[in-house]
Amino acid sequence: MGHFKTFDLKSERVKSIDLHPTKPWVLVGLYSGNVNIWNYRSQVTEKSFEIAKSPVRAAKFIANKEWFVCGADDGFIRVYNYNNMECVVELKAHTDFVRSFAVHPSLPYVLSASDDKTIKLWDWENGWECTKTFEGHEHYVMQVAFNPRDTNAFASVSLDSTIKFWDLGSLVPRLSINAHEKGLNNVEFCYIEEKLYFVTGSDDYTAKVWDYDTMTCVQTLEGHTNNVTSIQYVKSDVSLIITGSEDKTVCIWNGPTHKLDHVFTSELGRVWTIVFIKDSSEIILGCDEGILIGQVTATHP
Repeated sequence: MGHFKTFDLKSERVKSIDLHPTKPWVLVGLYSGNVNIWNYRSQVTEKSFEIAKSPVRAAKFIANKEWFVCGADDGFIRVYNYNNMECVVELKAHTDFVRSFAVHPSLPYVLSASDDKTIKLWDWENGWECTKTFEGHEHYVMQVAFNPRDTNAFASVSLDSTIKFWDLGSLVPRLSINAHEKGLNNVEFCYIEEKLYFVTGSDDYTAKVWDYDTMTCVQTLEGHTNNVTSIQYVKSDVSLIITGSEDKTVCIWNGPTHKLDHVFTSELGRVWTIVFIKDSSEIILGCDEGILIGQVTATHP
């Protein structure tokens, strides 16, 4: 079910990638402190922003405002208008690295996660005020993700080995699960055959598939030989879970059966982040030495 062909764009280490919902644009956060907008159709860098003197580990489009938000190791959040390339907001948001953002699908909210162990909620219609700080993790918070079933809820994962589930209206997590033997790097919600699951990736070299309704692990995905750094669910003509790792490989798993279908080795080093181009069979990988685009095609028995 997985077949992989690639072409690559050499660059500095890629720590973050995000897709624009309507343009063929990839927002690329770089270890160098720059953010680029790269056109995946023309394969040209259309815009480049010198953001910080420290790595940019998180960057997301806020397309309805024609903005992107990015976070760096200096603890600052910066917002840019990607049309005129002007900085809209620059604020000291955290006391340590900014690791992840989640942009609310309908409300003017952004969640940020940091190595300072906190998650913060920002309201861009209220002058980018921090309206809530969520505390409870005991180590770096590596990723946050809104729940697609209930967008007033979100999940967070941390190097404290837990995944926590929160409601925007409460500062206390409603559930915390010791999900892996080592720290967690990522979480991805996905619907597989109309049922809600989430997938976690860990420094224990595994990813786990969880039933959201019962909060139980239904499968451990074993195949990597180093930390699992990224997860992407792909739903096109096939249903796939794709995991990337510091072992320089990408594993492609059958969504419903969880069987390992294919292993692809990155030519550009460790894989840090993965996105799926909707309405296509392409995925984009952010790696140590640049970007890879892969074609994932179905092979039917």
